Amino acid sequence: MQSNYYFLRQLSREIEAQLEGLVLAECFSQEKDELVLGFCPAEKQWRKRRDFYIRATIRPDFVALNFPEDFRRAGKNTVDLFSELLDKPILGVRQYLNERAFSIDFADDFHLVFKLFGNRSNLVLVQGTSVVDLFHNKLVTDEKLDITTLDRPLDQSREAFDQANGDWRKLFPTFGKDVTAWLDRQGYRSKTIDEKWALVEQVRGYLENPTYYIKTVEYQPVLTLLPDDAEKSFTDPIEAANGFYYAYSRINVFDREKGQIVRALQKRKQKTQQYVDSVYEKLDEMEKAIKHEEVGHILMANLHQIPERAESIELHDFYRDQPVTIRLKPDLSPQRNAESYYRKSKNEKIEVEHLMEALDVREREMAEYDAQIAKVESIETLKELRKYLKTSGLDKIEKPDVSAATLFKRYEYQGFEIFVGKNAKNNDLLTQRYTRKEDLWLHARDVTGSHVIIRHQAGKRFPNPVIERAAQLAAYYSKRRNDTLCPVIVTPKKFVRKTRDLQEGQVIVEKEEVVMVEPKA
Repeated sequence: MQSNYYFLRQLSREIEAQLEGLVLAECFSQEKDELVLGFCPAEKQWRKRRDFYIRATIRPDFVALNFPEDFRRAGKNTVDLFSELLDKPILGVRQYLNERAFSIDFADDFHLVFKLFGNRSNLVLVQGTSVVDLFHNKLVTDEKLDITTLDRPLDQSREAFDQANGDWRKLFPTFGKDVTAWLDRQGYRSKTIDEKWALVEQVRGYLENPTYYIKTVEYQPVLTLLPDDAEKSFTDPIEAANGFYYAYSRINVFDREKGQIVRALQKRKQKTQQYVDSVYEKLDEMEKAIKHEEVGHILMANLHQIPERAESIELHDFYRDQPVTIRLKPDLSPQRNAESYYRKSKNEKIEVEHLMEALDVREREMAEYDAQIAKVESIETLKELRKYLKTSGLDKIEKPDVSAATLFKRYEYQGFEIFVGKNAKNNDLLTQRYTRKEDLWLHARDVTGSHVIIRHQAGKRFPNPVIERAAQLAAYYSKRRNDTLCPVIVTPKKFVRKTRDLQEGQVIVEKEEVVMVEPKA
């Protein structure tokens, strides 16, 4: 919970108290994913040691703030950042309501926003409401961050809770995974509405008047605000942040790798469990619903009552002794409608058989995950762990396939690969990261649509039939899909570029040819 809203709310208050009367004396990075800010009183910038340090570690897999008492800047390989803030007085620290973000507010309407959104975390420099600079420039969507929309006022009253039928997620979306797990352990789902509210009030008491605990879960330290077999406890949020950061830093390679594989297996097991639960729910719904075969029998027993070309009819359901409304196809006779329901009944039985087979497979998978987790947890040396991971194939579990074939629509025509973007963000990914300058780039002219790429093959020219086929795809995956003919831009990728001011999916084409094709999937 080191980036949980309730922890950040306490932490930002303490940071504000520490920064009172200080200015930013230095702001630098000497590691790609780490930013250090040093603060001191005005006119004391000449001192090497600062009165207060903030070190922000912003990695896709790990986000944390810590506050070292001293920090020795390296003599080389460091870069100054956010120079606009240097020597500016600090006016305060603002915690955004119900959001995992706070800002340090400086003179001249500057705000350094700590946006701690998991793998989308970043530090964003804002002046007024305009973004000036980013710590991680690759998160281009942060260039449009609007700090006036970060506050999320929510009605968290008992009345709103009752209206949500006890679904706390609608009122408290910032509780986080730790609280979700705690509520599940208390049997939240099976409680009455009053008991559910009592549990929510209890957990709010922990979060709003916290003691900070560090415990180990799956070989990794976890900071929590809930009392639960903790190894260390703190009353000061800055000390808690430091304790968590240093505990994480001390994890050895063996525990780190072991924890990663256990978490990955637990994640797979959880997804499989969700699938199993959804199948059981579907089977339960099918069991409770009126069967297609029964509808066919009801229709056959009442053929004389069904008027021609009727779209629906209410008949007596002799299986349940109550009326039932049956939908009909008006272009079919009553008998043919009954036959249609009998055909659906056969498909229904086949679907149930397939679902049962899938359940059997998934339940065996879950048992296998349990066995693998138990095996990994029993291993005591790094050599043995890596050997087991290799022999079992688990060494690839944390390495998902991120090739172009998995990220984009892929076609093959006359031996050439054609890739099609799926949406605006995916278009940028295809054009900016997965396309080489020799590849051919296509797009429907003057309308929104998918970027299309023909992969270049060394020593070969692009055949006209291949270009035409790719152009048909570009036309089909655009707003001109229903046109008879569509103009499509064709150009080498080297003539396509993107500037920072352009929105997702937008590019500048410096040289183009246009072909007219029929949109075709």
